[in-house]
Amino acid sequence: MNANELIARGETALGIELGSTRIKGVLCDFSGNVLATGFFEWENKLQNGVWTYSLEDAEKGLRACYASLRENVKEKYGAAPRTFGAVGVSAMMHGYIALDEKGRQLAPFQTWRNTNTQKAADELTGLFDFNIPLRWSCAHLYQRALDNEEHVSRVSSVFTLAAYIHYRLTGEKVTGVGDASGMFPIDAQTLDYDENMVKKFDARLKERGVARGLRELFPRPLTAGQNAGYLTPSGAALLDGSGELLPGVPFCPPVGDAGTGMTATNAVAPRTGNLSAGTSVFAMIVLEKPLSRLHREIDIVTTPTGAPCAMSHANNGSTDINAWAGVIREACALFGVPTEPDELYSKLYNESLQGDPDCGGLMTYGWYSGENVTFINEGRPLILRRPESRLTLANLMRAHLYSSLGAVKLGLDILFEKEGVKLSRMTGHGGLFKTPGVMTRYLAAAVNAPVTVLKTANEGGAWGIALLAAYTAYGKRFGALEDYLDKAVFSNLSGETVSPDPRDAQGFSAFMERYKACLDVEKAAIENI
Repeated sequence: MNANELIARGETALGIELGSTRIKGVLCDFSGNVLATGFFEWENKLQNGVWTYSLEDAEKGLRACYASLRENVKEKYGAAPRTFGAVGVSAMMHGYIALDEKGRQLAPFQTWRNTNTQKAADELTGLFDFNIPLRWSCAHLYQRALDNEEHVSRVSSVFTLAAYIHYRLTGEKVTGVGDASGMFPIDAQTLDYDENMVKKFDARLKERGVARGLRELFPRPLTAGQNAGYLTPSGAALLDGSGELLPGVPFCPPVGDAGTGMTATNAVAPRTGNLSAGTSVFAMIVLEKPLSRLHREIDIVTTPTGAPCAMSHANNGSTDINAWAGVIREACALFGVPTEPDELYSKLYNESLQGDPDCGGLMTYGWYSGENVTFINEGRPLILRRPESRLTLANLMRAHLYSSLGAVKLGLDILFEKEGVKLSRMTGHGGLFKTPGVMTRYLAAAVNAPVTVLKTANEGGAWGIALLAAYTAYGKRFGALEDYLDKAVFSNLSGETVSPDPRDAQGFSAFMERYKACLDVEKAAIENI
């Protein structure tokens, strides 16, 4: 069947991901071929010291994104879709959305970017003998209890953003096991919240006046391929303002952006890894065996099927690069040379290749918030240099791009050097890889191993959640998720593979020595600015 027939029959998969700066929708066939896309731009806000989005904006953006995709389908194929084989929702992992019994929001949505949970994360890590990062939902809930916030005794449900949107569309209080693994530790055998840790957590909550236990508060974990509910009439009205979308469409489990990244790069089997580079930057490696000991710098989460994987996560990625690109665009306009964003980024990224391998001695931190891997919980964007450093546009851009990998590199060094984790292949994806041959080259230097970026890399997590929806609707006939991806989706996809250049690797290593040495300067900036 051609695309028109597939759309008319509903033999398609729709994925929508609420990312940090963009809500994106992707419609694809069951082999992963992209048929249409839709977009809505948004941005987080710092309100009263909390990085947040309003849930009203999330629902408005969801609706606008779907309208954009619907129009794209009509333009390309002559008719709007009325149903799908399956739908999936993804969003930024972690965070805290608290609702009461009537579904009313009780407190501001705390995103992954917030680092105001140090006491809770420390206490829970000691209680569980398992690393609880500051971003995790259980740390947010427990910190609210430690702080005696009035709303905690009335909390009936705690969601991530993906689980919340899924709940609004289906009425089901569930989430994918990968998303759940960023809320609370997962038992690799049961593919559910770790029962021993649940009992300890519930006891601590009870001491703080929280009557409900974790299993009542948190969404139930599901694995890839399981049915996660159906689009309700109210959900259809929320998603599609035209009223043409029919209820009853099946949903796959909602997934965090780590899970969609793994799926979109076919990195769900042991010894495979991927690095997502956008507003945040994080690397995921699927483990062959458990780590030998607890590392506070490393998250242990799961793939969409529940396999354990190690995550090195950085809160700060492209934000400061975007700010500097904006300044350069203003300078161009001042001289009467208007530039389009895509052209500007392409030229700046390619110019960075002309820079010195060690960035000419420049040092940058694009930190708008803290970095867990460094145990520094606030951020100040900085540019540092010595008098003899070579301040050129090429070196400045190269330093910004190197720096976007800096915090992640610290975590990867722990995995490779202290834990002996093996990696068969690393795949990159996300907005920072949009310009061919630049970030691929720098990531290869950082991990000192070949890196592949597929032609689909810019489709990102929305394509990843669309693939998980397609797996629910069609792909289970191939067996495991990795078999479906290998045989039905990635067998005909090509991309760019770059091996590390020894000079780049040496230069990146020199940059990282400065990165570590200058952390005290970042601390001083936080104390004084």
